[in-house]
Amino acid sequence: MSTENASSNLTVIPSDSLRAALNPDGTLDRDRFNIPVTSATLNPTSPASPVLSKDVPINPSHSTWARIFLPTRALSCSEEKLPVIVYYHGGAFILYSAASTLFHEFCVSLARELSAVVVSVEYRLAPEHRLPMAYDDAVEALHWVKTAREEWLAGHVDLSTCYLMGTNAGGNLAFFAGLRASASHDELKPLKIRGVILHHPFFGGSQRTPSELRLVNDQMLPLAKGDFLWELSLPLGATRDHVCCNPIVDGGSKISEGVDKMRSLGWRLLVAGCDGDPLFDRQVEFAQMMQEKGVSVVRVFTEGGHHVIEVMEPDRSKPLLQTLKTFMSTTVTS
Repeated sequence: MSTENASSNLTVIPSDSLRAALNPDGTLDRDRFNIPVTSATLNPTSPASPVLSKDVPINPSHSTWARIFLPTRALSCSEEKLPVIVYYHGGAFILYSAASTLFHEFCVSLARELSAVVVSVEYRLAPEHRLPMAYDDAVEALHWVKTAREEWLAGHVDLSTCYLMGTNAGGNLAFFAGLRASASHDELKPLKIRGVILHHPFFGGSQRTPSELRLVNDQMLPLAKGDFLWELSLPLGATRDHVCCNPIVDGGSKISEGVDKMRSLGWRLLVAGCDGDPLFDRQVEFAQMMQEKGVSVVRVFTEGGHHVIEVMEPDRSKPLLQTLKTFMSTTVTS
């Protein structure tokens, strides 16, 4: 599938449309984009439902909630406890939802293929709620998981085998939530994080990288659009060298303490990307920096493709899913 055809499945939104959707008060009119959504599936008798899902509130005052995905077979194996993946959806911090069809279907694949319970977090979006508010929601979701009395979590989850994962902005979220969680890991017990999975993470910076310049007019994420997305999501007045956007700035000095804690806890990191993505060089540099800081890093970088290809083209997701299965199994036994 060509990038152009694939991107139509993602409802790619041009920068001009984003600017036009900004209201005078600084909020964003998301309804105009008509992003497809999928309802949760609670019917265990449907043969087309190898994975069940339902929505559960986290913090009503912030309108945050989680969509939980449970492999249907778990209902007949009540004694088997499954690993839990806390997943953060993509959308450059300003768009999409845990209910968006693309991310719903991707989470179904994760739950089915990895035999895991997936908790997809609905967090607050910018520009109404600029960073680091999404990080606050991401960490709050972890505390909610550890204490939730929700029947699927209580009955089917092994809290000692937890992974943080995210796509695009969600990859950024998973990393920074991991930094915060590592600093307060005792407070999260009995939840035990084993690893962090960054799937095409959304990073940036003021200095252009070769992949950004090579793909300056990329169909999915042209350079000007990326800049505007960061303008909407970063704290007011911040540049793209703010640590939320560019964690490797100054050699990663602003995140060193958290990274040291991750390393001491034995967390493993998986970073996945492809060289058809303008963000490719940033992802490679990030993975290299983390490895140099002593973190155990699995790098999954492929040729060709485009940004978030495994979400947009499910038939291209099998290699990634197999890699994740291996990563999770070796993390638990190491």
